Amino acid sequence: MPDATTLLALGLVLASAGGHASWNLLLKRAQRQEVFVWWLSAFAAAALLPIAVIIALRTSLDIVGLWYVTGSALVHICYFLFLGRSLARSDLSLVYPIARGFGPGLAPILAALTLGETVSIPGWAGIGCIVAGIYIMAWWGRVRLRWSLPDFSRLRHQNAAGIGYALLTGLCIALYTIVDKQGVAYISPFLYLYLMTAGVAAGMLPYIVRNHGWRAVAGEWRTEPWAIPAASGLVYLAYGLALSALRISEVSYVAPAREVGMLFALALGAVVLRERITRGRLAGAALIAVGLAVITLFR
Repeated sequence: MPDATTLLALGLVLASAGGHASWNLLLKRAQRQEVFVWWLSAFAAAALLPIAVIIALRTSLDIVGLWYVTGSALVHICYFLFLGRSLARSDLSLVYPIARGFGPGLAPILAALTLGETVSIPGWAGIGCIVAGIYIMAWWGRVRLRWSLPDFSRLRHQNAAGIGYALLTGLCIALYTIVDKQGVAYISPFLYLYLMTAGVAAGMLPYIVRNHGWRAVAGEWRTEPWAIPAASGLVYLAYGLALSALRISEVSYVAPAREVGMLFALALGAVVLRERITRGRLAGAALIAVGLAVITLFR
């Protein structure tokens, strides 16, 4: 049976996954996704500054942790840009599972190479189930599509750029997971997240202004006056909970278990967006649930 620490980490991860799926739903509905993503970081950096100052005064701040904050901010900037470009070039149902599947599939390998973590055989089996479930949700039915459409090669070519950016997004997920695992050992998780968020907002601003302009930045706020604060809060809460889980558990388990957010996304898609739930999505969701159970019970 899992111990109390494992159950606490699982609860944090489940809450984080629900928040992550919810802010992705709001991002999906945005008019300018890159501008919307920048606003998430900028709003959080401004709104949470007083809380961050209080936390900073009451906790220790190791200078080494600031290097990890800087590295995480740079990786997150790439993550948001690659995510936006993948969504602009292909379907959400295709690129999101690939990105979220490639990241946790790569994270245990990076953790073993850089952090010296070990994963049990049942743990690897659970990780495999989660990753396999994500890919089934993305690719179910595409084999039939290959044989039923005479212009499938053209369709595949159109999706190639989106898939490439999705893989780069997954690489960023694995990288920032490893960096953050080290960083939260020096700075408290929510303060670490605040500093990283402020770094992302500052780092992305020149790109956003150059490619979209101040008028688009202001227009996105007028269009989404409630969605931006809501999504910003969910981003901060979801990732803060994930960082807290990283602090008490191992990367090899936290990173894949976070992908249970696919189940929340499945439910939101069906209820809110009225998406059709296929057998492939249900099969993938079942595999993710099995993988999560295996990781929790047999780690």
